[in-house]
Amino acid sequence: MQDARNFMQPSNYTRAETDTGSAPARRSMLVKIIREGNVRRQTELVDLLRKSGHVATQSSVSRDLRELGVAKMGDRYVVPENVPVKNDFSALKQFVNARLTAGTNLTVLKTTVGSAQSVAVAIDTARWPEVVGTISGDDTIFIATAGAQAQRKLSERLLAIFGR
Repeated sequence: MQDARNFMQPSNYTRAETDTGSAPARRSMLVKIIREGNVRRQTELVDLLRKSGHVATQSSVSRDLRELGVAKMGDRYVVPENVPVKNDFSALKQFVNARLTAGTNLTVLKTTVGSAQSVAVAIDTARWPEVVGTISGDDTIFIATAGAQAQRKLSERLLAIFGR
């Protein structure tokens, strides 16, 4: 049995020591790696990202590839010429099906199955002042706002972006 004191001690590895920042930084490096090399597998991308100092897992890389619009051509990954820039929701518009309100501080977005986290990450990354936070599942996102006024502003923003 493990000694509880050793288990609870902080690890020598901390995220801040190796992570160069965030998902956008990881995605930028991912694009660079794909454009400069001949990468065939997601496991290779995970290894190369980690060697570059980014925290990466197969699932985060898979999500990043989908959000960036990366495709496989033959047996290698290729990046489209116009990779969406940060806070560009046009690539995510297709995944949002409905926008609902629940009370005065909760907005619910319904997405296609498996898309909620990508949309929620984009919303969190945008750092809209009216958004307190998001929680996402597989096809549903709960967006918390500070009150009715913030919820109205969010609703207008989501309508303009997603048309729903």
